[in-house]
Amino acid sequence: MRLLTKLRDAIGGPREAAAAEAQRHLDALTKPPGSLGRLEELAVRMVALTGRAPSVAAPLIFTFAADHGVVAEGVSAYPQSVTAQMVENFLRGGAAVNVLARQAGARVVVADFGVATPLGAPAGLVVRRIAAGTQNMALGPAMTRGQAVEAVEAGAALAEEAIAAGADLIGTGEMGIGNTTAASAITAAITGAPADAVTGRGTGVDDAGRQRKVATVRRALEVNAPDATDGLDVLAKVGGFEIAGLVGVILAGAAHRVPIALDGFIAGAAALVAVALAPDARHALFASHCSAEPGHALALRHLGLEPYLALDMRLGEGTGVALFVPLARAAAAIYAEMATFKSAGVDGPV
Repeated sequence: MRLLTKLRDAIGGPREAAAAEAQRHLDALTKPPGSLGRLEELAVRMVALTGRAPSVAAPLIFTFAADHGVVAEGVSAYPQSVTAQMVENFLRGGAAVNVLARQAGARVVVADFGVATPLGAPAGLVVRRIAAGTQNMALGPAMTRGQAVEAVEAGAALAEEAIAAGADLIGTGEMGIGNTTAASAITAAITGAPADAVTGRGTGVDDAGRQRKVATVRRALEVNAPDATDGLDVLAKVGGFEIAGLVGVILAGAAHRVPIALDGFIAGAAALVAVALAPDARHALFASHCSAEPGHALALRHLGLEPYLALDMRLGEGTGVALFVPLARAAAAIYAEMATFKSAGVDGPV
């Protein structure tokens, strides 16, 4: 708990004076005030977080993988073996997140937080394994509170290492068959929304499969009765190891005032837990996009975040983050490179 406590104590709100100065600078650039829309808002938010001119020179995407015992309830269209197979695909550079990250100039770090199928030690894999997947949350807690803390702190330590090495924007991605069920349960527990409102088709289950998911989420909440005011309790009872790792990434980024780009629904669930643990962590979060999963919009609304993209994506992995990186880089470039009315010799507004 020592690292978790240290990070929570270090997290503060936005730097209002820096934000005001950033807005004055943007208003002095050769354009009508506000005419670049949310690019300007993005730049201001980055300045308010970091206290300096925005920079996206070394973006990094964490893709954490783990399995979920709840797959025994028939909640996924794919077998659990796919988690390990996709980890190998990530390591070979053949997954969607790899392709999009290469286009964006972002590095992808893949970590095993609890994949059920043994992976060995393939080159490039970071091993932070907590157990061979969680327990079935429909029958009892997904993990112990101690395991939840261990996974959170493992994710936080990886983020701190990346920040120390120069990462200036960190993305949250994941892989885990069954994890949309866990994300649905987390979202329902923290937002108070009913199971049916937060549970979608995940990997593409049919109507009957979705109804099984809804019933499973409802049962997990009834069996475990997670405490919405205690993020660790929610995480331990209905979460996943990869989700816990992302909670740690978010808390570390917020503590070190590094922008954290959220991917889709599972990353949004991790953000709900992180903000339950440290409310000011919300100010470090940038919602890359809104997933087609219905619970994601509810999670973002609860967090007070407006997504930058809406492409009906629901893949995860960090794919939305990879698409967000060029937007963040563009906002930083506008801030740093555009001429002011004064420097360009252009008449300003009358």
